Amino acid sequence: MEEILGIPMPLLFGQLLLGLINGAFYALLSLGLAVIFGMLNVINFTHGAQFMMGAFVAWMLLHYLGIGYWGALILAPLIVGFTGIILEKTMIARLYKLDHLYGLLLTFGVGLIIEGLFRNEFGSSGLPYRIPPELSGAWDLGFMFMPVYRGWVVVVAIVMCLATWLVIEKTKIGSYLRAATENPALVQAFGINVPRMMTLTYGAGVALAAFAGVLAAPIYSVNPQMGANLIIIVFAVVVIGGMGSILGSVVTGFGLGVVEGLTKVFYPEASSTVIFVVMAIVLLARPAGLFGRS
Repeated sequence: MEEILGIPMPLLFGQLLLGLINGAFYALLSLGLAVIFGMLNVINFTHGAQFMMGAFVAWMLLHYLGIGYWGALILAPLIVGFTGIILEKTMIARLYKLDHLYGLLLTFGVGLIIEGLFRNEFGSSGLPYRIPPELSGAWDLGFMFMPVYRGWVVVVAIVMCLATWLVIEKTKIGSYLRAATENPALVQAFGINVPRMMTLTYGAGVALAAFAGVLAAPIYSVNPQMGANLIIIVFAVVVIGGMGSILGSVVTGFGLGVVEGLTKVFYPEASSTVIFVVMAIVLLARPAGLFGRS
């Protein structure tokens, strides 16, 4: 068996694949957080609960309505995104002129309430969600077997991240959004409904989290705490990349996933803390984050 630095190749590349998969979820979730913070200046700690809701909505669509994975990829983000719009209109919109701390505390509390409701209804043991038949099996790459579904997750995450970046940075809608964060009164004077734009932006960020939840459902068991286990890491990813930086969230999400995977090979004891060590180093050297603006 071939080795690299004394590590068997199947083990090394298997952990790299695992790191890429984790990085895909880090990137998608931190992307939604970055969109919401960058456009609305709200630190959305409900994001983990909304990720979990995406997985549960996919499970409910399958078990109650017979709608499978492909339908859930479209419907679950729309449904959860709509709940985000309601949350923004009824609660978050009242906090835009206040300190960031108020939004953080509100969304953290709402996230705990959502998680508690799902735990009371479905328990904590987790529910299975099967991989669609079209994406079952594995590819033989010679040095390892790569599950088809995991390869799909990495590819679709990259496509979604790239599409979101293009919309924000290269389209007229994205320019309106960026302008509205700097001078909403001026944008409103041009006849653009800024409050509606901010509501839809929050809904879109929530839909990204739900989309990631649907992707995660066949890999992890669908349980109420699946978002709580990720949100702290994802928040660290956003801080490292730069608060509000779309590109920073994507690059840092995938990069830290790979770093975490390699750490599990070479120094497993540090795998659960390496991201936070990187965050501390980055904050000391560049407080605005790798891609952030001072």
